[in-house]
Amino acid sequence: MSVTALAERRPNLPHYEERVDLAAAFRWTARLNMHEGVANHFSLAVNEDGSKFLINPNMMHFSRIKASDLLLIDANDPATMDRPDAPDPTAWGLHGAVHRRVPHARCAIHVHSVHATVLASLADSTLPPIDQNSAMFFERIVVDGDYGGLAFEEEGERCASLFSDPKVKVMVMGNHGVLVIGATVAETFDRLYYFERSCETYIKALWTGKPLRVLPDEVARTVARQMDEYPVASASRHLSELKAILDEQEPAYRN
Repeated sequence: MSVTALAERRPNLPHYEERVDLAAAFRWTARLNMHEGVANHFSLAVNEDGSKFLINPNMMHFSRIKASDLLLIDANDPATMDRPDAPDPTAWGLHGAVHRRVPHARCAIHVHSVHATVLASLADSTLPPIDQNSAMFFERIVVDGDYGGLAFEEEGERCASLFSDPKVKVMVMGNHGVLVIGATVAETFDRLYYFERSCETYIKALWTGKPLRVLPDEVARTVARQMDEYPVASASRHLSELKAILDEQEPAYRN
């Protein structure tokens, strides 16, 4: 569909471009089979302090989510769960806590993707730097080993407190899944994509039963820094390319 035709179909919605980015991330996550039926949630802050955010509606499959479906809620509004369109209680518990407590977490993506969840199920859930992708995450992951049940408000507050170090952008939620944060949808989705790829490489390397070639800390630290400072906005381009594909194949995500 042409750019002009897409513009003509643009709904009159607040935070429309942010909604489109988030809807695209949901749709592509479904294509990658990183969804969990009608569970799991993505959120994006839309005001200065991060307390107001967009989030997926309760019990809608990622592959069907459109820009207009996204809920706009306030992390500081205690009446949120009394709304007729209230989000899932665990979405409110986890994402509400993140957007109240972690202002640098503008976007938060939580999934139970297969390989990240396998990592979260190991007694040692650290991700060693065994290749360039996994080295990207060196010293940028926190492992939560204190899973306490579904992410209702108390558990959500506990999880959010683990993001106190701004350098940490990924939480391996032990016995649960993964929570990724970032400044934009593009950055956060790109980080999730490469983290899942890194976990897949690591898990398959373990399958071989052969010794791992783990990078020295100083090399892994250099790679992580280089990726942080990479001169090309690859995350933004990644999402732009995915939206271009969706525009051709299923443009309803923009509605």
